[in-house]
Amino acid sequence: MTDYQKIQQFLYQEARCLDDKQWDEWLKHYDDQCEYWMPSWDDEDELTTDPQREISLIYYPNKGGLEDRVFRIKTDRSSASMPEPRTAHLLSNLEILEEDETQVRLRFNWNTLSFRYKVTDSFFGCSFYTLKKTEGSFLITKKKVVLKNDYIRQVIDIYHL
Repeated sequence: MTDYQKIQQFLYQEARCLDDKQWDEWLKHYDDQCEYWMPSWDDEDELTTDPQREISLIYYPNKGGLEDRVFRIKTDRSSASMPEPRTAHLLSNLEILEEDETQVRLRFNWNTLSFRYKVTDSFFGCSFYTLKKTEGSFLITKKKVVLKNDYIRQVIDIYHL
């Protein structure tokens, strides 16, 4: 069985990279074939279930989409990210849902505080990760982010989650 504290440490490191704007280090947490998905809520207050056929708030089928997003943030080509907000990610209620020899499936709650233009916003939800076990650590192969407060006044981005 995987050490619960090692999983926590991995998640905390990923969050710290976002808070510290260490974009290249953040990308190292992801497998090349990772899926990054934030479904949207439909008119019946249900989450969308198919990113290929329904609207998603964010969807990248592999790491290339994340790398492109980071490139735009780093090169000031993202007007939605200028100025970059200051964030603090808080993680809690980590559960190991399933584990085998090669991977671990997780669920945890999160709250991100974001400060920009002299206003503090709070984003919260839960995330579902699939982690591939590697030599002494993990890589994220699947990340599903459920944003619970989806009525927001600004564009949502990777550093809010």
